[in-house]
Amino acid sequence: MNDALLYILTTNGLLFLLSIIFWKFPPKKINSIYGYKTPKAMQNQQIWDFANSTFNRSLLIYAGLSFIACLAFTTLLNANLTWQPMAFVFLSVIVSIVKTEKALNENFTDEGKKKKLKK
Repeated sequence: MNDALLYILTTNGLLFLLSIIFWKFPPKKINSIYGYKTPKAMQNQQIWDFANSTFNRSLLIYAGLSFIACLAFTTLLNANLTWQPMAFVFLSVIVSIVKTEKALNENFTDEGKKKKLKK
């Protein structure tokens, strides 16, 4: 196995595997060990469930895209990868967090109540 492929499997592949685990086995109750833990996400069970499902779905999508992109770069283009796989990991996590926080702010008030839909 070449070094670039091993690097991709241990960065992007590991993130993709973790995203599958989080998606298949989301945390059931608010806890400080496992799940999407921000002060807003931990306000109540309804927000916790929403935040974790949103984050897990987003992370699964972006981790999968980053894994496929890095594999394509190294196999199809024979690109010499150095920092790029780790940048894809970082961007996948950051984009998932930003999308989750945006969804939380759109759906819940600062006090933890569900916002009413505008007609």
